[in-house]
Amino acid sequence: MLDKASKEIPTTSGTKSQIMMRLEKMVEESDIMHGAIRSVDMDEGVFRIAHSELIAKEDMQQLFEHEEFDIAVIHTYIWYMYDTLMRGTELCNRFNFIAASRTNTTFITKNPTSVMNELVDRFMVAGDNTTPSLYFLPFNSGNGGHWVLVAMDLSRLMVYYLDSLPGNWSKYPSMKKTVDAAILKFRSKKK
Repeated sequence: MLDKASKEIPTTSGTKSQIMMRLEKMVEESDIMHGAIRSVDMDEGVFRIAHSELIAKEDMQQLFEHEEFDIAVIHTYIWYMYDTLMRGTELCNRFNFIAASRTNTTFITKNPTSVMNELVDRFMVAGDNTTPSLYFLPFNSGNGGHWVLVAMDLSRLMVYYLDSLPGNWSKYPSMKKTVDAAILKFRSKKK
C-alpha cells in the first residue's frame, strides 16, 4: 500500500499544488515507477464502503501527464485527498464522496432505479444532515473518458455540474434525471 502523507493543508506553488507534488514524490519513491502494481485499500471512510484499486505506473502517469483518467486513478486521487486532508477532521462530516464505479453511465442506462437507490442510501448514511454536507460524484460521461464532477448540496437542494467542456448539464440527461429522482426520494424519506 502507498504510504500516507502528512495532514498539513496543501497550498499552491506555481502551477502544481502541494498535494500533487507530494503525490508525485510518494509515487517516485515507491516501486510503482519500476513496474510494480500496488493495491490501494480504501476503508469505509472514503466512499462509505470498503473499496480497493490496483494502481500501476501507467495509471499514475495518466494523472501526472494530464491524460484521460480511468476510474482507478479517480478513486485513488480521491482517497489520497481524503487521507491527506480530511481523515480525523470535521471535514469528514461535511464532504462525502460517491464511488464513480457504482453510478456510471452504463449502470444509469441499464438500471436507473438501482443507481437512484444507491444514491439515496448514500445520502441516508450521513445521519440527520443538520450540518451542511456536500456530496461529490465523479461521473464519466462516456464521451472519450471525459469526467464531470457532480456536486450535490442536500441542505439547499442544489446540484452543480462542474464540467471543463463548454455547454451545460443537459448534455447528461440520464445523470440529471437520476440525481433529481434520488434527491426527491431522499427528501420524502427524511420527512
